[in-house]
Amino acid sequence: MSHRADALAGRPTGPDTTVVLADRLSLSAATFDNPRFATEEVLPWLERARREGDFAVDRIPFAALDQWSFDPETGNLVHSTGRFFTVEGLRVTGGARPAGNPTPPVINQPIINQPETGILGILVREIDGVLHLLMQAKMEPGNTGLVQLGPTVQATRSNYTRVHRGGHTRYLEYFVGPERGRILVDAVQSEQGDSFLYKRNRNMVVEVSEDIPVDDGHRWMTLGQVHALMGIDHLVNMDVRTVLSCLPLGHRGGPSREAVAGEPADSFQHALTRSLDRDEPTVHGDLELLSWLQDLRSESYQSARLVPLRELAGWSRDEEAVTEPSSSCLKVIAVSVRAGTREVSRWTQPMLEFPGQGVAAFLVKRIDGVLHVLVQGKAQPGIRDAIEIGPTVQCVSRDWRAVPPGERPELLDRVLGADAAQVRFSAVLPEEGGRFYHRDNRYTVVEVGEEFPDAEPATMRWVTLTQLKELLRYGNHVNVEARTLMTCLQSLWQGRR
Repeated sequence: MSHRADALAGRPTGPDTTVVLADRLSLSAATFDNPRFATEEVLPWLERARREGDFAVDRIPFAALDQWSFDPETGNLVHSTGRFFTVEGLRVTGGARPAGNPTPPVINQPIINQPETGILGILVREIDGVLHLLMQAKMEPGNTGLVQLGPTVQATRSNYTRVHRGGHTRYLEYFVGPERGRILVDAVQSEQGDSFLYKRNRNMVVEVSEDIPVDDGHRWMTLGQVHALMGIDHLVNMDVRTVLSCLPLGHRGGPSREAVAGEPADSFQHALTRSLDRDEPTVHGDLELLSWLQDLRSESYQSARLVPLRELAGWSRDEEAVTEPSSSCLKVIAVSVRAGTREVSRWTQPMLEFPGQGVAAFLVKRIDGVLHVLVQGKAQPGIRDAIEIGPTVQCVSRDWRAVPPGERPELLDRVLGADAAQVRFSAVLPEEGGRFYHRDNRYTVVEVGEEFPDAEPATMRWVTLTQLKELLRYGNHVNVEARTLMTCLQSLWQGRR
């Protein structure tokens, strides 16, 4: 339905649209009962998709790759079409801020170069007065368990333009072209800046008013149902989490106020609700927060440039992997995939494999009764603007257990040593399964008390959840790990604690 059609149908299109949308989404977040598809049916549905999908992923030597090869001049891993992505070398010099070291550190690593903007899209429809989200049982070769809960559409540009000559991307027409639905959210966001070079996706939420055919690989679910599943390991994929983080939630006078009726004024739930309210006090104003981020970007002396993979210092290639002997970060591998329900049923591809399990965490604190999140300006070589807002602790490129004490990120030990009563959220959640092989990280939200100082290091700031959501509207300000933690935090709202 077009914007003009929305106006004719009586849907709001003026300045109060965001407020009305937030109230509608808040109602969906507070709705956990779905007579058409109960939450307890989700795990059996995903298991059936695994069983009936004829899926298999096997490690293979590079020589067994089909249409992928190492370029004889550069050593880069490339596809015969020149599309999809390439695996190249990256040389990174410097960091976020000088620390009196006259010799800037140099890091050499493989990087995925994929100069495309894909689509991560969720269709929504009002059913019995409540917004429902069309979720997908999505198979990706790098997923732990292969099938996870995904958005309606999850496709790179190469895939949805059918470079692979496979089947059509289901429901794509609702997100692109003249017949697409009513756009509720549309923001270009970055992906993992430690392993993608400048990769971005459109995070979209589109509303339809008509009844549309739903195949067996998709189900209508409320936002409350998806939130209730967030705490289950390996279940809700990264693409869902980043789109959900962009949703406007919690406006004064809406269901967010009704949700805390009866809650003690000093409760975590009440503080979280106030963090979602634009009218509540904040430690820093929005412009002050943005200026802080721009200062960090201006002062950054990190530089990154592509180099041929064969010239990557310290790295070598054998029949099955590209590795660096002393590296505890990643390696390049190859896999063969069988997937009966995908657009293409068989293919091979390179992937990045990361050792062990990383940690990404928010420290949160009630300041004047409003829940604030401690964020950092995080430099990553694959980010277009060098620095985006990241979690309090971001140790996701390495197994945290392998990080020597002198190299541990600030506050990592505080997160790992938190009392159980302080841990508001903790789950092992998957990263992007189309390019990373079994890359999972523990996402944690830890609440600190009055003993934790309000004072901020120069690279950190206390912010509310709604301030982060405001920045998400414009894209490229909040990194993907922080967006996941935003969704983890908002999943605790409306009754899930």
